[in-house]
Amino acid sequence: MAEQHQATNPDQAQETRRQRAGAAALLVGLIGTLAFFALWPGLPHVIDWGAIVAAIAVGGLARWICQSWMTGTAQKKSARS
Repeated sequence: MAEQHQATNPDQAQETRRQRAGAAALLVGLIGTLAFFALWPGLPHVIDWGAIVAAIAVGGLARWICQSWMTGTAQKKSARS
């Protein structure tokens, strides 16, 4: 059995982690916003184009916040070392 071992540098691993967390934040923001429009009492419980655009915007904002937070945390850790 020949296994291929690829040495990943810490920066590449951190970037992969940041991208995955950003994708998760996008999905959570998107699904959370659509659930809000679909289930909140008093709203018409209709998913229209406005709700979809708002969900995409909230998901994008959540992704941006998550990635910038993770980048700032990584920079603080590297500055301490």
